[in-house]
This record gives sequence, C-alpha cells and structure tokens, in this order.
Amino acid sequence: MELDFTSINEDFNNYEEIYSYLIEKAFKVLNLSFDPVVSVSFIDNEEIHKINKEYRKIDRPTDVISFAFLDNEDRAKEYASGMPVILGDIYISLDKADEQAKEYGHSMKRELCFLFVHGLLHLLGYDHMTKEDEEIMFPLQDKILEGETF
Repeated sequence: MELDFTSINEDFNNYEEIYSYLIEKAFKVLNLSFDPVVSVSFIDNEEIHKINKEYRKIDRPTDVISFAFLDNEDRAKEYASGMPVILGDIYISLDKADEQAKEYGHSMKRELCFLFVHGLLHLLGYDHMTKEDEEIMFPLQDKILEGETF
C-alpha cells in the first residue's frame, strides 16, 4: 500500500498512519487483496471551493472530493493485475471537517476518519446518488468505522 499524504497544517500529519490503518481495515471488510495507491490532501475551504466549482460546477466549499482514476469497466482487471493500483485522489477540507465535527457533536478525528473512508469508498466505485447505492455504501462506511474510538 502507498499513501501519498499532504496537509496544509502540520498538526494533522499523524493522519497518514491512521489512514493507512483505515485502508487496511476497509480492504478486510471489502475482501480486497490488491496493493492500493491513494493520494490524500488536507486543504482549506477556499481550495476545495475552487475544486468543487471547477470539476463539479458547484459554487461552494464541500467536505470531501474524490477523483477515482479507474472506471467500473477497468476495476476488476486492474485489481487482478498483481500490480499496485492507483485508485485516485481524496481532498478533505479541514475547515469543513471542523465545522461538521462541531455540528454533529463529535471529535475532529472522528470526522476526518469518516470523510476519508467516504472518499476511499468513492475511489473504489461506491456511490450514493440513488437510494439503492446509499443502502450499499453507507452501511459499509459504518462497518469500516465500527469499533473505532475517536
């Protein structure tokens, strides 16, 4: 596994280790056995707003944006290749994560872990655009985060 991690705030550099653990746990839950490559960047609301506007045409900041490098047709072949698989990029707004942690009454660590797992599942092809998709993706998030103390 390779995790390319960058943060605008040094106080959050320890998340590289936490996210590596969460990748391993997610792969166990999902019964995946390939070698993933994931890029994660902690950014601010201004930067994620620009990304959201440019790529999603939504003119506001958001909490997490994922850019998957594989489409559904390529996934199975890449996963079975025996080579490291570049899954894509995850951008997380520290500003938005802080707002949401306060709003939901839980820790910043719990929020950042939730947002990472959410983004990782998007990279793996999961979505929540329909009710049926939600009923698959959201329980997986819960299962991956289950038992963790944040």
